[in-house]
Amino acid sequence: MALTTALLNSASLSGRCYRHNFLHPLIGPLFSDSISKLYSSYRRPGSQPEKKTSWKNIDLSFKKSFEVLKTQLSLLKEESKEYLIGPGGRPLNEYLLEQTKVVWEFRSQEDLNKWVVSSDVEIGGKSEVYLKLGRNNQAALLYGTLNTEVPRDGETKYSGYCSMRAKPLVGSFARRKYYDWSNFNSLYLRVRGDGRPWMVNIYTDPYFSHQKDDLYNYFMFTRGGPYWEEIKIPFSKFFLSSRGRVQDSQHPIWLDKICTLGFTIGDKVDGPFQLEIDFIGLLNDRAHTEEFAYELYEKNPKV
Repeated sequence: MALTTALLNSASLSGRCYRHNFLHPLIGPLFSDSISKLYSSYRRPGSQPEKKTSWKNIDLSFKKSFEVLKTQLSLLKEESKEYLIGPGGRPLNEYLLEQTKVVWEFRSQEDLNKWVVSSDVEIGGKSEVYLKLGRNNQAALLYGTLNTEVPRDGETKYSGYCSMRAKPLVGSFARRKYYDWSNFNSLYLRVRGDGRPWMVNIYTDPYFSHQKDDLYNYFMFTRGGPYWEEIKIPFSKFFLSSRGRVQDSQHPIWLDKICTLGFTIGDKVDGPFQLEIDFIGLLNDRAHTEEFAYELYEKNPKV
């Protein structure tokens, strides 16, 4: 137990990010998710810090650790088989000739469990958001109420947002996996909204940035009404909004490092909202040849 305490103290005092990535997959299952709480440093403004020492909450469980190890080894075996077959577990010729692909569809509760919803309640706001299956279990219904009232904590200046985000892929032994969308040039969705604008967010692994994720976004305007609409968004329309590298128009290397995708509403209009999503897919539109939709300027132009 003394060795365990020493490891945890060293992980929390020096090299927090690196040691967390290294230690958590190895000794995390031993502590029944208690170790993850050690690295949660966020506190709402005005809240009191926790006085109880964090390591005292650890629940040692060797039985659970052996079960997790068995599960992770089986996942590693399946990943190795897929790697030998080809990209994504398919032959190379099928992978290269693929022109359309459905990444997410919503037909059961299991499909909904791949997503998480959040709102400004996390910072003390009053917006509400819910996710459930639509009529006849043929779509996902994201609905709620937007409230722009700013919490009275003396620090928060803006409020009023709700979001829906896909859970990132996780490989064996808690390895981070990515979506590879480099064979496609457009995002394809079938949605039915209420006329309010939504921001479509694509999170990618940062190459030259200390940020957690690079965020690419594009505004999707729904027309409202009883009819479904199919929306095609070329990847060239997405703009990099986080601090970090500038998107390369000739070599969009970020498409092979997709972490996840999400939707956010924050149009500063109080009231109810709803968005139905049938599926989210990818399209390789051969007619679209645009590489980058925004003007690029040379930093040091030659005179």
